[in-house]
Amino acid sequence: MVEKRKLASGLTTIQKTFVRSRNGGCMKIVREHYLRSDIPCYSQACNHCITNLKPDAQGNLPLLVLLDLPLKLKNGGQHYVVVDTNVVLQAIDLLENTECFYDVVVPQIVLEEVKNRSFPIYQRLRALVKAADKRFVVFHNEFHEETYITREKDESINDRNDRAVNRCAQWYNEHLAKYSSTKNPIKVILVCNDRNNRKRAIAEGIDARSLEDYIESLPNGDMLRDLIPTENESFEKNAAEIAYPEYYSTSRTMAGIKNGTLYQGVFNTSTYNILEGSVLTPAFKKPLLIVGTKNLNRAFNGDLVIVELLPKDKWREPSTTILEESSIGANDNADDNSQEDLVSDKERRMLALEAVKATIHQGEKKLQPTARVVSITRRSWRFYVGQIASSSVDNETSNASQTCFVILMDKVLPKIRIKTRKAKELLGQRIVVSVDAWPSNSKYPQGHFVRSLGAIETEGAEREALLIEHDVEYRPFSKAVLDCLPKEGENWKVPENLDNGDEQLKKRVDLRDKLVCSIDPPNCQDIDDALHAKPLPNGHYEVGVHIADVTHFVKPNTALDSEGASRGTSVYLVDKRIDMLPMLLGTNLCSLNPYVERFAFSVIWELDENAEIVDVKFMKSIIKSREAFSYEQAQLRIEDGSQNDELTQSIRILLKLSKKLKQKRMDAGALNLSSPEVKVHMDSETSDPGEVEVKKLLETNSLVEEFMLLANISVARKIYDAYPQTAMLRRHAAPPSTNFEALNEILRVRKPGMSISIESSKALADSLDRCVDPNDEYFNTLIRIMSTRCMMAAEYFSSSSYGYPDFRHYGLAVDIYTHFTSPIRRYCDVVAHRQLAGAIGYEMLDSQHRDKHKMELIVRNINKRHRNAQFAGRASIEYYVGQVMKNNESTQEGYVMKSFNNGIVVLVPKFGVEGMIKLEMLGDANSAAYDEEKYELSFTDFKGVSRTVGIFDKVQVAVKSVQDEVSGKRKVQLVLV
Repeated sequence: MVEKRKLASGLTTIQKTFVRSRNGGCMKIVREHYLRSDIPCYSQACNHCITNLKPDAQGNLPLLVLLDLPLKLKNGGQHYVVVDTNVVLQAIDLLENTECFYDVVVPQIVLEEVKNRSFPIYQRLRALVKAADKRFVVFHNEFHEETYITREKDESINDRNDRAVNRCAQWYNEHLAKYSSTKNPIKVILVCNDRNNRKRAIAEGIDARSLEDYIESLPNGDMLRDLIPTENESFEKNAAEIAYPEYYSTSRTMAGIKNGTLYQGVFNTSTYNILEGSVLTPAFKKPLLIVGTKNLNRAFNGDLVIVELLPKDKWREPSTTILEESSIGANDNADDNSQEDLVSDKERRMLALEAVKATIHQGEKKLQPTARVVSITRRSWRFYVGQIASSSVDNETSNASQTCFVILMDKVLPKIRIKTRKAKELLGQRIVVSVDAWPSNSKYPQGHFVRSLGAIETEGAEREALLIEHDVEYRPFSKAVLDCLPKEGENWKVPENLDNGDEQLKKRVDLRDKLVCSIDPPNCQDIDDALHAKPLPNGHYEVGVHIADVTHFVKPNTALDSEGASRGTSVYLVDKRIDMLPMLLGTNLCSLNPYVERFAFSVIWELDENAEIVDVKFMKSIIKSREAFSYEQAQLRIEDGSQNDELTQSIRILLKLSKKLKQKRMDAGALNLSSPEVKVHMDSETSDPGEVEVKKLLETNSLVEEFMLLANISVARKIYDAYPQTAMLRRHAAPPSTNFEALNEILRVRKPGMSISIESSKALADSLDRCVDPNDEYFNTLIRIMSTRCMMAAEYFSSSSYGYPDFRHYGLAVDIYTHFTSPIRRYCDVVAHRQLAGAIGYEMLDSQHRDKHKMELIVRNINKRHRNAQFAGRASIEYYVGQVMKNNESTQEGYVMKSFNNGIVVLVPKFGVEGMIKLEMLGDANSAAYDEEKYELSFTDFKGVSRTVGIFDKVQVAVKSVQDEVSGKRKVQLVLV
């Protein structure tokens, strides 16, 4: 029952009464919804709202954002735009475009629907509202007397919300017609892609248009036409290309998951075979294997999918055939829907042979359960970067729209079919596209052109492509974010008087007398950690780790905090750093630069001679760093016997204790894993890449690492004690035994007597130490690299998500861990700082870090951002190694990491690169034979010599840089010598 009442205050209240039945009893529930008449329209053309503006609780007047002279349509009429939910969800990139969509009204109900259906798009929409140049406003239609509508009997929520959006557009028209101060009327256009709702709106006298019709009505509509998201039927011309199985209904998938016949998980495409993928689910020890076009059923890498198990006679081993997107449909016509799969005869025979082999080997342990995708719960679609396939462009066609293929830079993704009038001029360009749909009768997904980044191989285009591909936010910080920084900017300094009435300043501990120094990579500008040590009279040592006090400047619920939370982490490329927080914070206000006073968050221990913790204290402090060392400078100072000053002695104490801390970790089972880390040297004048070298680690690297680890562990214990439900922590799960099955089988065959034990991290560490080849000192490193790839990924989590035994960090062999030591570049550390400040009573912890649901959202985002940053950093190194090798072809030592029946994968340690050498680059493809039991590929090379190569073999390879003919991406090409 709904009752409407007018209150004495002038507000209107809607009373909703309903009865809830629980445990046999009835309860009457009454909820009140308040309405008001003074919510402004935010238009500078409205005399009524300008006259009646009221300040908010902080005394600020609302900003009238919508211009009194808005943009004109093709016919000359000025207009505002009201958007519905579907337009926002389908065309957010078009709304963000600088060529259209200004003076836009977003009804509150639309904002709420978008938030419920796609949080990332909701965040982008909120950013548009905050951006002053685009002039987007949120109109609170759900709290306005004249725009709030009640739900009718038997009306669906969606239909009610559609009516609410229509009413909002109608009210704006009526309101502006009555109160507008402009001579020419301002038209309000509802942009709506729901055909039925559009008809209803037009019947009510509203100017409602589809997105396509609205774009066509703009003066620059011809330029924008290519940016309109495609509808499912846009590309249908002839007979269907393929008949993918239709997805199961929501009710069927929910029932299947509940009764255990269907399973949900994230789909991952195989790196080496595009017709194969896997889904990891809790119900099975091994990932479920998805093989073949129909079973993959339009799943994209990263999609959250529902799968159905196939019968046991369809189970099989992972493929031993390399199959890339370029091998499939290479001759497809983008405009012709009658093509069949075009896999080469050789590859088709190999795939068929694998299927036969699976039936022969039924019951063997190698077989994995197989499944098929029956529904997509959540798409991973984002912006993708690629180039238009020249073979799909008709050069005879004029500027009319034509259908063509875009080959993506990510080789595990299918090509995308788009329509564009600019096909010929976009050839050779690195372009951004968005995926709109993948109908069941279309062999390829359908999308639309977003923008061009520039010519392929130009540095700016390739760098921006890399950032977009890994979903890294790289745009400059907004004015709202920068306004959160101290007004003094560069001239800010620690107040001289600590007793100036500021209660928090009084709580800071003055540590300016401590001999603090920092040890970082060369030319480090964002110094977020520093250390000190001194002997105590009782024979123990005082050791302090001091971390930049970022949270003094980054306050919760500000634009600066929201931006940091959204970016999640800084991203380090070869030639550029993409900051999580504005540079002024990272390189000036927070950076623990030498010779200046800085605010810090300090962890101070009393350690005995064996580096055991006797006591630990946490405090907000003021420090003054005495020196900023590079790792090499600190190492030289330690080793220089003539240096015996107090600062040098304190560094020697730190080194001595760090060695004992490391040994204790190793004794407890901490892992020493390897990855091929390289450094690309850039020319200081031209910024061109010069040479590549493998990073050298000094004792001082380990010194800093050990005390940062100790600080992180100590802080984790403290914040978990204080906030057992929401502590920001980091865990590393133990790997399932199945993860190491393949590696152990390879070791059994290729290196008899060697194996990896995973009963515990200690057993794993010890078994890795035993994997030594006396004839090859690099072999142990190779095994550690391969073992790293068998491990689970570490992840951030809120402490309520797991029981305490699952907090364990397997790689570090500790029971609890967090990240606290790099708040300039990681948002996790910002949260840990706030929680630690709350735990020691320095300040009240903000409610968002005490709310389990909000903390879940935070950790989900920072896990994603952390992974993306890692991949972006690696891709940057790969790109610049390719640039270095452009004119520097050389022969290097490599190791076979994987073998297939049509190629091998080789790692080149000197450059830290891994490359695939396909059979056609090795020799005569028809002479090849693959021995799956021995992991060996035999073939006749181009000189007619019979050769056999297998996993772990040391080989000589010619290393050079080439441009991929298909994707346009520069890569290092390896050729067996």
